[in-house]
Amino acid sequence: MAAILAPKKIGPFQTDMLLAVMVLSIVGVMIIPLPAAMLDVLLTINLSFSLVVLVNALYVRGPLDLSTFPTIMLIATLLRLALNVASTRLILGEAYAGDMISSFGSFVVKDNYVVGFVVFLILVAIQFFVIVKGTERNAEVGARFTLDAMPGKQMSIDADLNAGLINEEEAKSRREDLSREASFFGAMDGAAKFVKGDAIAGILITLVNILAGMVVGVLQMGLAPMEAVQTYTKLTIGDGLMSQLPALALSVAAGIVVSRAAEKTSLGENLQRQLFEEKKPMAIVAV
Repeated sequence: MAAILAPKKIGPFQTDMLLAVMVLSIVGVMIIPLPAAMLDVLLTINLSFSLVVLVNALYVRGPLDLSTFPTIMLIATLLRLALNVASTRLILGEAYAGDMISSFGSFVVKDNYVVGFVVFLILVAIQFFVIVKGTERNAEVGARFTLDAMPGKQMSIDADLNAGLINEEEAKSRREDLSREASFFGAMDGAAKFVKGDAIAGILITLVNILAGMVVGVLQMGLAPMEAVQTYTKLTIGDGLMSQLPALALSVAAGIVVSRAAEKTSLGENLQRQLFEEKKPMAIVAV
């Protein structure tokens, strides 16, 4: 009875099929109009997925613990762009894009649309000029130094093998790790450019939504100019925040992953040991 009730593990074939269906569905979202309720669900999934990746990045002990991260960034960027297309279609077509976007827009904007737009631009600037730029540079330097150090590391592996310190299987595993690490940093260098392009696209989509929304609201829906500005600015800022917050979380996760050296403990344990175990600095700051 217990064997019957026990949950079954998902096999590799089912996982691959699920991933293929998800990617095809993301492409379909760009083409097929979505109802507002479905958009709310997808926006929630997007935000939750980004937070899951961010929390996982805090626990990695080295870049290879999350070697699929470049692919994750690519798929997440594609999902955000697909949701931007779907939300733009709803904003311009119905002047309503679900409760998530409206709630975020109302919470941030309140009665001051200039402040809301400035907050959105600040988030984009933080992501684009600080986090993404730093992550891209970190990945580029990491790939370069990994490639430069690879011959020496391979010679060290061969020396350990010849000295009998490791066996053939462990030597093969170490060589594979070296190759995977170099490939990882190279892929992260390219994946950072996807995030950079996504940030630029987010700014352009925001401007298009506001300007096109005013035209559609005044000419097609018969709204007063000020009412059209208020309606579409609130929705556009809400849409921008719902896309930039997951992007910011993934960018921070990328920065954490590429800046992690191979360690035996997680980031939190390292910080506790390296910052707070020494009592003298804490005593000086307290005084």
